[in-house]
Amino acid sequence: MDNHELELVVITGLSGAGRTQSMQSLEDQGFFCVDNLPPTFLVKFAELCAQSQGKVSKAAIVCDLRGGEFFSSLSEALNNLEKEGFHLEVLFLDASDETLIRRYKESRRRHPLSPQGRVLDGIQAERQQLEELRIRADNIIDTSNLSAQQLRSQVAELFSRAQGLEQMAVSVISFGFKYGIPLDADLVMDVRFLPNPFYVEMLRPLTGEHTLVQDYVFGNRIAQEFMEKYLALLEYILPNYVIEGKTHLVIGIGCTGGQHRSVAIAERVGQFLIERDYAISVKHRDSQRNQKGGTAR
Repeated sequence: MDNHELELVVITGLSGAGRTQSMQSLEDQGFFCVDNLPPTFLVKFAELCAQSQGKVSKAAIVCDLRGGEFFSSLSEALNNLEKEGFHLEVLFLDASDETLIRRYKESRRRHPLSPQGRVLDGIQAERQQLEELRIRADNIIDTSNLSAQQLRSQVAELFSRAQGLEQMAVSVISFGFKYGIPLDADLVMDVRFLPNPFYVEMLRPLTGEHTLVQDYVFGNRIAQEFMEKYLALLEYILPNYVIEGKTHLVIGIGCTGGQHRSVAIAERVGQFLIERDYAISVKHRDSQRNQKGGTAR
């Protein structure tokens, strides 16, 4: 097997963000997985897989802070892998500070960068150390609002290209700005300039998936002109992401609460891209969060 025929995934990211679940998902897809491999051994490991006479065609390695002094050499190891011609993808797992703190408290674990101090101090130090890797990552998954099963499913969906899918996968996520921008969003569109269905009493309890809300959102000239121009922009830029080798694009569409406008727009964007043969998933992160409190504005 030539180096470029080996599919190699390096999993990294913040402690507590879901590296183990991601590795388990890849194992279920037939990847040969190694946890906590020191970066200095990455090239040698890849060479051994490539020389396995086809027994190992897909491999995944988790590299994280448990590597201690070796971790700082990960960027150099990734550069060397690319120079050797390996087909390499970096998967970065991220999550909000609040989510990571909660997970550490639930597990009663100590953060590796702050074993005697505050968990938040360790998280912030780790973010700073990992910033360069986050920037160069091919795929970033924000696990803040994902269960373990949802994360495994998303990783499986992301790397299902190994079964022959060559088109770029696109995730369209509606969200509410009051709950924060998705950490893994590549493109973010703010649609809070559109008329708000929240102020129509009969529409308030509904979401943007309902026909009545969609008719309201798209029933004015501003929304119609916006959609025409926004969809034209996506139609222009997405093929160029494919040319540049991007395999997964996350489009975030936000309004105040993530219940009405952003959901309706996301549904329309998803349908538009499906018609153009992109591998699409549409998710509404916050559409149900506001209905209990009635403050979706």
